[in-house]
Amino acid sequence: MSAQHSETPVPAPLPLKTIGDIRAALRSGHGFPGDRETFEADLQHALETSTETDLNAIAAVIVDYRGRIRLYQDPEFDIAVQEGIDLAARLKQEAQER
Repeated sequence: MSAQHSETPVPAPLPLKTIGDIRAALRSGHGFPGDRETFEADLQHALETSTETDLNAIAAVIVDYRGRIRLYQDPEFDIAVQEGIDLAARLKQEAQER
């Protein structure tokens, strides 16, 4: 018999095509702590500093927070963060032992 792997179910990606989708995801608790508030502040700043012909700052805010939400949803993200923390702790300990 072969061993079965128990995989963590991957949640379906959230629809993040509009500002409303991003707001809804952040209201539902997706994203990092504080993202809900900082998204609105960053979006407001981008709107205030953009011109009618250059909306790149607004697009950058949308892309940034869409990425944050997707990172937060990724089950592998927590594992990668913990690996980074463990590596930093090990490197610090090795440096102190020298």
